[in-house]
Amino acid sequence: MLFNSYTFIVFFIIVLILHNLPFSWKTKKINLLIASYIFYAAWNPPFILLLWLSTVVDYFVGKALYTQENKHKKKLLLVVSLIGNLGMLCFFKYGGFLLENFTYLVNAIGFHYHPAKPNIILPAGISFYTFTTLCYTIDMYKKESKPVQSILDFSLFVTFFPHLVAGPIVRPPQLVPQFQSPRKADARQMVQGLFLLSLG
Repeated sequence: MLFNSYTFIVFFIIVLILHNLPFSWKTKKINLLIASYIFYAAWNPPFILLLWLSTVVDYFVGKALYTQENKHKKKLLLVVSLIGNLGMLCFFKYGGFLLENFTYLVNAIGFHYHPAKPNIILPAGISFYTFTTLCYTIDMYKKESKPVQSILDFSLFVTFFPHLVAGPIVRPPQLVPQFQSPRKADARQMVQGLFLLSLG
């Protein structure tokens, strides 16, 4: 779903209407989260599992990092986050390139190795959301900010559709506080927002 497509315009209007209905703040956040998952799934639905995995793992790893006092256990938790995020990113982004070079080296030393060319599809926005969650766990390791208490707020922070596939990479203090307390745009802010949206 491209930002400049008619599909997105319809999607955005529906999200905007739902967000301005008299629901509770928690319900509005759930609506935004569901909308963000629908937005992401429009590219390739199975890849939503990677997004869930990255979100859930780093939410709990982040909480554990912040409360863990044992330095060795703390480093181990950070390594889990690093390997999980960077491993996933490297596989999808550089897997084909690495296999191609490995095949070349193996054949150069006399072995006959010709594996089938992998059909690796790069998930949309994987760089943005893996670095977003990774930055969070590093912040928790250094205790540069407090952990996000609600998994709903954290999930929305990671998957919020306006920045999910095109960035920028944001840190929790920049976005999470906006999810924690009810907010409603007035008419002037709505007009300004729609004007900026029309500019791209």
